[in-house]
Amino acid sequence: MSLTIYNTLTRRKEAFTPLDPGNVRLYVCGPTVYDYAHIGNARPVIVFDVLFRLLRHVYGPDHVTYVRNITDVDDKINARAARDYPELPLNEAIRKVTEKTEAQFHNDMHALGTLDPTVEPRATEHIAQMCTMIDRLIAKGSAYVAEGHVLFSVSSMPDYGKLSGRSVDEMMAGARVEVAPFKKDPMDFVLWKPSKPGEPSWPSPGGIEAPGRPGWHIECSAMSAAHLGQVFDIHGGGIDLVFPHHENEIAQSRCFHGTDVMAQVWMHNGFLQVEGEKMSKSLGNFVTVHELLTGWQGYAWPGEALRFNMLRTHYRQPLDWTLVSLDEAHKTLWDWYGDVEAHEPASKVPQAIVDALSDDLNTPKVIAELHKLHGAKDFASLRAALGFLGFSGTRANIERKALDGAGTTDGADVDALIAARLEARNAKDFAEADRIRDELQSMGIVLKDAKDPQTGELKTTWEVAR
Repeated sequence: MSLTIYNTLTRRKEAFTPLDPGNVRLYVCGPTVYDYAHIGNARPVIVFDVLFRLLRHVYGPDHVTYVRNITDVDDKINARAARDYPELPLNEAIRKVTEKTEAQFHNDMHALGTLDPTVEPRATEHIAQMCTMIDRLIAKGSAYVAEGHVLFSVSSMPDYGKLSGRSVDEMMAGARVEVAPFKKDPMDFVLWKPSKPGEPSWPSPGGIEAPGRPGWHIECSAMSAAHLGQVFDIHGGGIDLVFPHHENEIAQSRCFHGTDVMAQVWMHNGFLQVEGEKMSKSLGNFVTVHELLTGWQGYAWPGEALRFNMLRTHYRQPLDWTLVSLDEAHKTLWDWYGDVEAHEPASKVPQAIVDALSDDLNTPKVIAELHKLHGAKDFASLRAALGFLGFSGTRANIERKALDGAGTTDGADVDALIAARLEARNAKDFAEADRIRDELQSMGIVLKDAKDPQTGELKTTWEVAR
């Protein structure tokens, strides 16, 4: 089955044909490193990790270049640095914040089973490319200097708004447009701006004497061009980036390079809610990946359960993140790993899995295929498919921990007690079996007894009570 992808730019699913099968090129907007990544940030990382794995499978690991940037110059970074390290000069404080946050991001994303991108450029390493772009845009009449700023002239891009499918008036009505008296048009956006005293700054383009720093949108245009070329295959990110960020990237990149497109395909994952509501700190439902991994509402969740919970919903659909769905994801993985641990990985990923992913990353269909493999007791193929999808653990490392201040539940201890209980039941020592059950309950463990439909033997599974 050939790979098809829904293209936001054309609003339809299309057969994917890379510009160069020997170097398939993918760019995804990465984190702004000032705080822990929340679960909404994690969704595109997981989605495009699956795509990266699929492209590597189809075209070969050495023939795919995946670029995901690090934004390390931003007002939020400056504010966090001033708050966390008030005793340091701002530039030193910023370096501490960005280095620490980038390391946290990598640790959390690795726990979710994601591969590192091929290249992970930092914005501050590409200032020269940004200035070159800005100077040429000014020379071509697509940008202008005003009061120490350089702004992109939206009127120079006749089909501005094509990606979002909205007119300029509609975009004006639905966006927070910065009002500034020096703008020729309210929709014009910043390519370069003055730096405040103590802030990071570089020599300015456009003949501006005072030092300054880049705007957000020009960063991705410069980094993608530097590592993937003028036109590349796929540009990805969250649906919230369609406007203004991706719309502005397209405008400045096309005007600079003189190309018809910036990327052949634009992919966007849907929004994420928590328990049916928009995630926000004011509602108390704002949760980071780090909190889920280390302790949230009394529990620490395995990264693979978080990943699986994300993939149960198709990437283009809105995702409602709930504790119930996280529980279900964890239980399913627990059952699967209990059966695959004794089996060696198969040499080949089942074609049904590859076909489902090739249909616009249809992960719900993939999961249905995984259930079929489990039901057919094709455990070797199931294990191979799980590894291909980034699930490579065992029951031991997908255990959910109950946090009570005295430590966490040890999975090996629980399994030993369950085995002792089963032995007592088989010996008809029901008093001892009940005592062990009560001991497990006091540890916060819920047992579920059921007969194996194939053998008729008692099978006990467990989970941490909530």
